Amino acid sequence: MKVLVTGANGFVAQGLVAALARPGALGTQIEELILADLTAGTAAGRWIPGDLADPAYLAALAALAPDLVFHLASIPGSLAEQRPHLGRAINLNAPQALFAALAAQGNRARVVFASSIAVLGALGPGPVSEDAVPAPDLSYGAHKWMTEILLADLTRRNELDGISLRLPGIVARPPAETGHGSAFMSQIFHRAAAREAYACPVSAQATCWWMSRQVLVANLLHAATMDGAALAPSRMVQLPVLHASVGDILAALAERFGAQFITHTPDPRIEALFGRLPPLHTPRALAAGFLRDSDAHSLIESALNF
Repeated sequence: MKVLVTGANGFVAQGLVAALARPGALGTQIEELILADLTAGTAAGRWIPGDLADPAYLAALAALAPDLVFHLASIPGSLAEQRPHLGRAINLNAPQALFAALAAQGNRARVVFASSIAVLGALGPGPVSEDAVPAPDLSYGAHKWMTEILLADLTRRNELDGISLRLPGIVARPPAETGHGSAFMSQIFHRAAAREAYACPVSAQATCWWMSRQVLVANLLHAATMDGAALAPSRMVQLPVLHASVGDILAALAERFGAQFITHTPDPRIEALFGRLPPLHTPRALAAGFLRDSDAHSLIESALNF
């Protein structure tokens, strides 16, 4: 099997590539692992650096005729709002061009697309079902939704075999990473572990959707190997999440690391976007074999030790 990972230097991709290096990760031998990003990294594989905004680069990647593609590359939501042309180029135009070029290869590659819960947009206080109609209120979410629709149509036409996974906040991202409005969700892990002061931009009562990178990687691998027919009629999967308040996570971190120095200086915009999320019900995704972190303690263990 030939496997392509885009955004291979990214936080999620680094965990995925490490998992792919383990024997039996996909249940079959990986003959070639192709890693695509702006610059070559250190992971083992065939690095092909380039710019996803360059159609020729995308065509060259597709010409390698991969059997499996993890399309993880994207521009974070906050950065996409600040630089709309860049966000459109990477989050919308690039996957459109890549998927079209992959379809032209004729081998109906399995494509696992890292979409986002941001496609749902603003939500009320009540539980959200898997049938919630997307209404994105950021360009990032709009671009992800448009890409989901394209991949679903290419799948319907038997040109690709696609699955779109709607990701929640993934923790704990590197402390220096910028561009994510939800960066506080990772910062509290790092600051608590280091026992450093941190002014969290949401209140302790803020509720979020959480997932560790370890669990996300397991879900990506599952999406790569599962029978797509089990997802009928849709290939768009709202991943299960741990729904918990920031206060719940901080209490578990205090149990793990002792006294904390984290205070709260809520930013109304950040809290409105990332801190008022209602329960999310995903029985179909759970029945299809997708996973979630079971509680705050398991989230912390996975987030800081993977």
